[in-house]
Amino acid sequence: MATAAKPRRAATPKRAAFEIGGTIIEPGTRAIVNLPISMLSDHTPISLTVHVIHGRQDGPTLFVSAAIHGDEIIGVEIIRRLLQTRPFKRMRGTLICVPVVNVFGFITHNRYLPDRRDLNRSFPGSPRGSLASQLGHLFMTEIIARSDWGIDLHSASNHRTNLPQIRLSPSKPETEELAQVFGAPVILRSKLREGSLRFAAKEAGVDVLLYEAGEALRIDEYPVRAGVKGILNVMGKLGMINSRASSKRKIEPAFSKSSSWVRAPEAGIFRPFKHIGEAATADELIGMVSDPLGQSDFEVRSVAAGIIIGQANLPVVNEGDALFHIAEVEGVRRTEDNIGKMEDELAEDPLFDEDEII
Repeated sequence: MATAAKPRRAATPKRAAFEIGGTIIEPGTRAIVNLPISMLSDHTPISLTVHVIHGRQDGPTLFVSAAIHGDEIIGVEIIRRLLQTRPFKRMRGTLICVPVVNVFGFITHNRYLPDRRDLNRSFPGSPRGSLASQLGHLFMTEIIARSDWGIDLHSASNHRTNLPQIRLSPSKPETEELAQVFGAPVILRSKLREGSLRFAAKEAGVDVLLYEAGEALRIDEYPVRAGVKGILNVMGKLGMINSRASSKRKIEPAFSKSSSWVRAPEAGIFRPFKHIGEAATADELIGMVSDPLGQSDFEVRSVAAGIIIGQANLPVVNEGDALFHIAEVEGVRRTEDNIGKMEDELAEDPLFDEDEII
């Protein structure tokens, strides 16, 4: 007696290819695409280099960008390590990585573009505007227009350092949840500035998490690890990678609705008594500014109770210079303890034992 033939399973429709800058990227493949920007004055061509990983299965499109300010190189290292991780072999959706947005500033170790414009005040840009405006327009049309979410990587400016932190101004309900999943020690709600990438992206319907950590022209291990792990955590939450490749943090980040800067009361030599990640109580003595001859000392006191999330590194200061950035949080001492525990977790994370990640 003949056996009945088993019904055939319906073939899974092949995912569409991803197109960017005229390059077609098939599902399950990755490619590096160079988007022409302009030329140096000697006619050396300059391009926006984009690394695209296009998964075999459907999912969201996430962009990760760094070095919008050319001297903020820590994000470049975060993306370099991110692209070496193993979870992307079975990734769902599409990951767009732009390690160096401000190519001109990166080459010259400069925050700005050659015309002294701040790229992060030049979005959404224009195809016929200044160099900054043209670059902003290119990023909007080629990257933002293809994305559902974004993570923009930054560090503190010259002679300052930042505790790893996420800044957000969400329009989608899920954005705040993604910020918590990222796992930075502090989440700071911050206003959007017109002309910034976050502002322009939000206008286009794309929410962006801004990661701040470390200092300009420096690569520090803890902020790098926190950035790599945070991006993987977000991808896990979005369903782009297996959740086992990310992790559930044992310690919840502290949420801050406001922050303030403590400024130098006088010019002189700055000596900090506190450092990033440490707690400060209201009116606590956290530093001193002295004249070079040792004739006078001026106290630097905290303006509020909170966690120090930013600090000046340069000892020579002028009156009014920003010295400490303090985020107001609930449970200041508990948050201080948690920051130390988070750093220990990252130091012991097996992800960073792999040679290809380091």
